[in-house]
Amino acid sequence: MTSDRAFFASRRVWAYLQLLRPPNIITALADVLAGLAVAGASLSLSGGTSPVGPLGITALLVATVGLYGGGVVFNDVFDAPLDADERPERPIPSGSASRSGAALFGGLFLAGGIGAAAGLSITSAIVAILVAAGAVLYDAYAKHHTVLGPVTMGLCRGGNLLLGVSAVPSLLLPNLPLLLFPLAFVGAITSISQGEVHGGSRRTGWLAVTLIGLVLAGLLALGSRPGVSLLHTAPFLLLLGVQVLPPFVRAAHTPAPELIQNAVEAGVVALIPLNAALAAGFGGWLYGVLVLALLPVSFGLSRLFDVT
Repeated sequence: MTSDRAFFASRRVWAYLQLLRPPNIITALADVLAGLAVAGASLSLSGGTSPVGPLGITALLVATVGLYGGGVVFNDVFDAPLDADERPERPIPSGSASRSGAALFGGLFLAGGIGAAAGLSITSAIVAILVAAGAVLYDAYAKHHTVLGPVTMGLCRGGNLLLGVSAVPSLLLPNLPLLLFPLAFVGAITSISQGEVHGGSRRTGWLAVTLIGLVLAGLLALGSRPGVSLLHTAPFLLLLGVQVLPPFVRAAHTPAPELIQNAVEAGVVALIPLNAALAAGFGGWLYGVLVLALLPVSFGLSRLFDVT
């Protein structure tokens, strides 16, 4: 009897870990690290010194784990009726996790993320609240809309980047245009992902490829900004293009579910090279390498957990 209880307990723990999609959470850490690089470089240009120490950085990293983890859990909570038909192996429809338990689990993560951000500053708390609200809006409503879905999810990832920038609150508004990078990149992933179950359309696929191209071009253009080094960005930019363009082009040419799922997985993990390129441009190539070091961690976890 004891061994049976231990088995079911471990099975339930595994189910809730699946709901969190750990490979994706690693990419959220990269968002915040890139935002911290932006804040540090911008502050250095003005001759200031960062008031944020290791505890503040840790608070932001904990915050993004809570926000992203809670957001992906609520994705399964709202999708439970649909997953019962299309993906019955997922934790909630399979019975490994309850819908109410998952909702409580996701709510605790979101609350913890907001609380951790609030421990740093009111500005960080406001950013965290907006990201949490955007995640729930996406899960409950926006994801089912062709335009609103990609825009909402892109803004959530952009908010994650700005969460890192909020380490220095006065630098938040001047760096607001950086939202465009995750907005376009995640917009591409979200657009193409709409066909991952039944197949998509070439039109949507090529739109996603175009958005990826705009992100790459924008990162090149960012090298002309004071304090940003194109020389440091270039290697990471090349890696980003090599990692994400081939699977997206294949999925656009032949929008079959399997190819689309491959493109989505590549795109989600490629958020780390995207952030590494930003981090290297603002903080130097060593900082970019630090962010890129999250890539094998995310890849390794993607062998154990779904990313979609």
